[in-house]
Amino acid sequence: MQIKELKSEGLSHELEITIPANDLDKRVEDRLVEYGKGVNIPGFRKGKVPMPVLRQRYGKAMLGEVLEKAVNETSSKVLSDKKIKPAMQPKIEVVTFDEGKDLVYKMAVESLPEVKVMDLKTIKLEKPVAKVAAEKVEETLAEIASNNSTSKKIETKRASKDGDIVLMDFAGRRKRDDFTVDGMSSLGFELKLGSGQFIPGFEDQLIGKKAGEKVEVLVTFPEDYGMKDLAGEEAIFDVTIHELKETVACEVDDAFAKTVGFDDLAALRKVIEENMNGEYDRMSRLKVKKALLDVLDGAHTIELPSTMVEAEHNSIISRIEQERAQEHNHAPGEKCDHDHSVDDAEKAELRDIAERRVRLGLVLAEIGNANEVTVAEQELHQAVIQEAQKYQGQEAQVFEYYKNNPQMIEMLRAPLFEEKVVDFILEQATVKEVTVDVEALLKEDFDDEMPVKKEKKPAAKKSTAKKPAAKKDGDKKPAAKKAPAKKAAAKK
Repeated sequence: MQIKELKSEGLSHELEITIPANDLDKRVEDRLVEYGKGVNIPGFRKGKVPMPVLRQRYGKAMLGEVLEKAVNETSSKVLSDKKIKPAMQPKIEVVTFDEGKDLVYKMAVESLPEVKVMDLKTIKLEKPVAKVAAEKVEETLAEIASNNSTSKKIETKRASKDGDIVLMDFAGRRKRDDFTVDGMSSLGFELKLGSGQFIPGFEDQLIGKKAGEKVEVLVTFPEDYGMKDLAGEEAIFDVTIHELKETVACEVDDAFAKTVGFDDLAALRKVIEENMNGEYDRMSRLKVKKALLDVLDGAHTIELPSTMVEAEHNSIISRIEQERAQEHNHAPGEKCDHDHSVDDAEKAELRDIAERRVRLGLVLAEIGNANEVTVAEQELHQAVIQEAQKYQGQEAQVFEYYKNNPQMIEMLRAPLFEEKVVDFILEQATVKEVTVDVEALLKEDFDDEMPVKKEKKPAAKKSTAKKPAAKKDGDKKPAAKKAPAKKAAAKK
């Protein structure tokens, strides 16, 4: 094998490798000998087929296999001999080859840069923490009680008001042509007035009405409505009110706690507090990690492999465009009026993020490898279990999927490795806990990780429900205000 260095500039390397024809011929002959041991050809005993016959019958077929193996083996050896640690898969280009002649190919590759890690003991960080306030627990209790409240029929003949529940039938049509879209009608539907469940204007027109009344509701669908047949259109809904109900609040006591799966109110309070503490701890960890990554990013100047940056850049762009498509209920391959693409200004901004991520990845990898940070098989197994738990009722299929796709398990290894390296660094650094208020702690302020603004719509205008008049509330409540409805869920 002959090696010719064509280029070596910074991290970029280009080499020309020549594999002599006699070497290839020997490889082909060895492969034919191996193959010939098991082949059956009429007129010859098994394993006794002459080489000329094997060459004539199988030589060309074996040549492609031999070439691929030869390129893989020689390229790996060249990288090892040259002490080049490839950042990404090398690019191979065959220059010349013909049967009976030398194989000449070029290999272009970027090497990983040398990373000189800062003294981790000099890092000083503040970790924001907050305590669970008793009033927050009570607020959550009240919210759970509200979510589990019952309703009763209003026996008087009074008109409906905000907060009442209307039992109704409705049928809608587009105003300009009486066109009806699937989902524009329903029978026996219960709507709480003022809940914002339906598009703006619908619920308001049912206030002041009585049971037995028929109401014609005129609304205009938002321009960004999920169903394009209704987006921006006026629609008429014929509504028949059958009954009015009012909410009956739950008493927050031991009996109520038992209805949601707990022994008593004290047990429910305890789980709420534990859940809040868990969420506070999670946010504290996220914020101190973000502060740590900022320090590491600012303290290391590294020549970055362009191939790694490009791959990360493309990955970020692809994810953003997929998210934008999902926001408009756009199925893959379906035409959509909205432009999901990332423009040039955004791409430039995203390249900075890609460079940051690659730089931090190299620094964390160097720290982890130098300090023998590893991910145990048991930790990987636990990660698979956690993935399976996200798909209730399909756990067996998830386990089977990971069993048959070991490369997917390796994708779980990277985030586990990163978290363990972060833990290691935090042990070396000086970390001071600083008490902050809950609102400041729970505020997600990681926008500099992904600064490109996605299209935001007012919550009242979002809609992905099958009933076109209804909207789906996309605003997530802080996990600190959630409590499991059943004890079993709280113990997970």
